[in-house]
Amino acid sequence: MNSNSSVKINRPSVAGFEHVNRYWDREHEIVAAKILPGEYYVTQENELITTVLGSCISACIRDKETGVGGMNHFMLPETNASRLKQGSEAIVGNATRYGNYAMEHLINSILSNGGKRKNLEVKVFGGGKIIPTLTDVGMKNIDFVLDYIDQEGLKLLSQDLGDIYPRKVIYFPSTGKVGMKKIQDLHNDTIAQREKQYFNSLKNAPVEGDVELF
Repeated sequence: MNSNSSVKINRPSVAGFEHVNRYWDREHEIVAAKILPGEYYVTQENELITTVLGSCISACIRDKETGVGGMNHFMLPETNASRLKQGSEAIVGNATRYGNYAMEHLINSILSNGGKRKNLEVKVFGGGKIIPTLTDVGMKNIDFVLDYIDQEGLKLLSQDLGDIYPRKVIYFPSTGKVGMKKIQDLHNDTIAQREKQYFNSLKNAPVEGDVELF
């Protein structure tokens, strides 16, 4: 997707997402928000949200009645896959980097902007093993997100998880439609390098104060 710098992109419909890269998508003739590892985005407008996933997970969540919804992009830290269930005793850093917080922040933002929990529907993608030398964090991410959805009683409509390929995901919260393409011919290692850096940053993230998990 190509951006068009001549088109002015207005402020996001939901406050707090001014840092997210937004541009005019010529193919779909719509404003698009591109999120990177550790980010999430919520909108009340007719926009698309896109990302490219390797071993990370993206949850696409919307209120089916109002159309308000969003997407996150997260990975579990290597040492915290089991400890995240220990509540405030777990080692935590930047909230949206960890599965529990990536899901909690996304859902809470949808609810605070008019969504209702009973109307939420979820689609999840990612968890590919694209870095052979990295521990299979993709499978840990998959196990986490499916368990989270089950424990929280959320409605899972569809999923495309695992395998060895990166995925490009395009989500339209207003309609719930998702476009997904597996990238089987990766001409460069940008995705792998970005995830390695992200993965390493999780291990060194500073510890924050007490938190409350769902």
